[in-house]
Amino acid sequence: MAAREPILLLCPIPADLRAALAARHDLVEDDGASPRPGIRIAVTTAMRGAAEAQFDRLPDLRLLSSQGTGLERIDLAAAARRGIAVAHTPDVMTEDVADAAIGLMYAAARLVAEADRFVRAGRWATERMRPGISLHRKTAGIVGMGRIGQAIARRCAGLGMAVAWTGPNPKPGLPWERLSGVVALAGCADVLILALAAGPGTEGMVDAAVLRALGPRGVLVNIARGALVEEEALIAALRDGTIAGAGLDVFATEPALDPRFLALGNVVLAPHSASLTEETRAALIARMLDDIAAFLAGRDFLDAAAAAR
Repeated sequence: MAAREPILLLCPIPADLRAALAARHDLVEDDGASPRPGIRIAVTTAMRGAAEAQFDRLPDLRLLSSQGTGLERIDLAAAARRGIAVAHTPDVMTEDVADAAIGLMYAAARLVAEADRFVRAGRWATERMRPGISLHRKTAGIVGMGRIGQAIARRCAGLGMAVAWTGPNPKPGLPWERLSGVVALAGCADVLILALAAGPGTEGMVDAAVLRALGPRGVLVNIARGALVEEEALIAALRDGTIAGAGLDVFATEPALDPRFLALGNVVLAPHSASLTEETRAALIARMLDDIAAFLAGRDFLDAAAAAR
């Protein structure tokens, strides 16, 4: 029987991924301090990433496999210098995350969660619920027009909404208008949807000025990264009626989100679960296993560090 390749777990991983990896490999828990010579493969998540200090303890590391799309918490330049390939899962989550964005848009605008609480509290017999916000013939403003942004745009257009967008790179082949910045986009949008990858210059890009431009009938949806939003400004905007509502799947601090969100009735909260479907979990795990197998067999796979070499 061939020897089982050990894999170092740089952070806690979901049980389904752990079981799939354990069926093929010997899993080694990382203590965050000890050198690990001889380890060629390590696994992390997009939310935990991997820094150069971790690579310092892994002199023989040649593959870092990351669960998730984002790369902003992985030091790609350091990986490239050390000859470490970085595999991730950029295509697997697109459609389910786009679906979740639409779900949060409806939940926040049409008061889906609030209606559920209203009925469960027994208020229907004696009260009339406040009206929600109609979405057809409205404008969806999408920040970021990569794979997920385009999938969201197609869905919004199919729902009878106009679509506009902003992002760092022109996309000449797209049928939707590109605006020059987030404030301009918020000013014309009824729903502002964040689908931009985090990176230099994106932290806090949705600030008080953007929220004022979105206005008292506007809705914010974030399925990207919590760091894109100034949460102090967002909490104030929700509390004061500067915007109508929000649907949030991501937060600046996870899972310990700011407790003031919990007291606000006009925000729908989700536990970073936009990609959490049975289908996507199966596809994501299969992609990670395939990439590891390709590395061991000397076959090609998508290496995010290659561009930094």
